[in-house]
Amino acid sequence: MQIYVDADACPVKNTIIEEGVRLGIPVTLVTSISHYSNLVQPLGVETVYVDTGAEAADYRIMKLASKGDIIVTQDYGLASLGLAKGCTVLHHKGFTYTNDNIDQLLQTRYLSAMARKSGKRTKGPKPFTDEDRMKFRDLFLETISGFEKA
Repeated sequence: MQIYVDADACPVKNTIIEEGVRLGIPVTLVTSISHYSNLVQPLGVETVYVDTGAEAADYRIMKLASKGDIIVTQDYGLASLGLAKGCTVLHHKGFTYTNDNIDQLLQTRYLSAMARKSGKRTKGPKPFTDEDRMKFRDLFLETISGFEKA
């Protein structure tokens, strides 16, 4: 098992790194070259830099990920591709993408994009909270422990 993180705007990278390192699960952070950092990551954590294109990180994650891996992303399109590949896909706000919820999430995203295109204003995502962080950590630990038992 490997953990891939769509890392450009991921507010739970530290949690993923901390728990991945603690449990010896490899973590790959995929991020735009515009977010380049000299920060040395702990053993077992790799940073992969991609071009600044809109879906560059998504394409790289899909190239690297295999069935049974974990992907952490807020991007519904990447989540859909990850599910189709047999990955477990988590959102940083603490929910799991599933075949039962992905169609509705993609439909909502499409309708919001169409509303914006026609000049309507839509609400952005709610701010990330400490409660969201704790919810993600619990889900992440539960997900990893499920893999350890399998």
